[in-house]
Amino acid sequence: MSGIRVAGVGAVSPAGWGTAALRAALEQGTPILPTLVPRPGGGQALPVREVPRLVPVPAWAKHPRLRRASPITLHAVGAVREALSMAGSSEPPAKDLGLILCLLAGCVQYTERFFGEVLRDPASASPLLFPETVFNGPASHVAAVLGRTPLTYTLLGDPSVFLQGLDLAAEWLAAGYVDDCLVVGAEETSWLLADALLQFDHSVQAAGGAGAVLLTRTPTPSPGVELEQVTDLQVYAQAQSRPAAAGRMRAMLSESAAGGLLCDSRVGSARLDAAETRVWRDWPGARVSPKLVLGEGLMAASAWQCVTAIDALSRGQHRVALISVVGQNEAAAGARFVRAGP
Repeated sequence: MSGIRVAGVGAVSPAGWGTAALRAALEQGTPILPTLVPRPGGGQALPVREVPRLVPVPAWAKHPRLRRASPITLHAVGAVREALSMAGSSEPPAKDLGLILCLLAGCVQYTERFFGEVLRDPASASPLLFPETVFNGPASHVAAVLGRTPLTYTLLGDPSVFLQGLDLAAEWLAAGYVDDCLVVGAEETSWLLADALLQFDHSVQAAGGAGAVLLTRTPTPSPGVELEQVTDLQVYAQAQSRPAAAGRMRAMLSESAAGGLLCDSRVGSARLDAAETRVWRDWPGARVSPKLVLGEGLMAASAWQCVTAIDALSRGQHRVALISVVGQNEAAAGARFVRAGP
């Protein structure tokens, strides 16, 4: 992989709207306080780390396609707009554009509402809610807001899939299918997701948000970062355990003798983090774990890892940054970003 440059990044997280808010939260290192959402039917309220509301509502959020859109779409659009702005415009480039939107849970808020209506009275379940339950909905809305019809994919899977999205974008760019490609990871919160995560570990708190990385083959002065490598997915299977997959991922990932920055996917659970902690126990460089501060953002969290790495490189803090994603139930994957130039 060569000549794949980062033209811009964007982030929406429980820390706020924008990469600056993400950076400030991670530098402070204090976990974002959760809010409690009620569980339907009673019972103990559930902790989630939500994205702060946009106040005042910006003009772009009043786009007709966003009128009924799920919060996950607003998160994705916010991150995309910041990435385009960093590239020099709030509008899509006047050339062929690719859009790869990566999801795990997807539009859980509308899914919860729609199936709640189905269970109460199938005959009266609102058909206006159903379109927002499908996984392709957010990508469709983002494409419409961009004002053109880009080459659009939706990728589903655990958080390792975001790195697969970067790899696919690099393939599209190398083949000349597109001139620029947005890779977006996004999620939203609900009591349903919070409850599901707690079934695996009571220390895990769901978080919403998005991250976007705009890739190009066109030379760009800012942020001066290149995507140098994405490893093959190391899939969990009967023949390969999660720790073994994580180990092979690191073995495939090119490292510099001086270390650099490692952005890992640890969430703060000794049990869930065991494989990644062991694999990187001898890492000699700096290390940051966005989920420890922001919460379990699923696909958005992998995007936050990449945005954090690119932001650090662009500010001259490191020359190399490695991304380690040990997914929940599918695969481990890694990526390597480098600062271009002297």
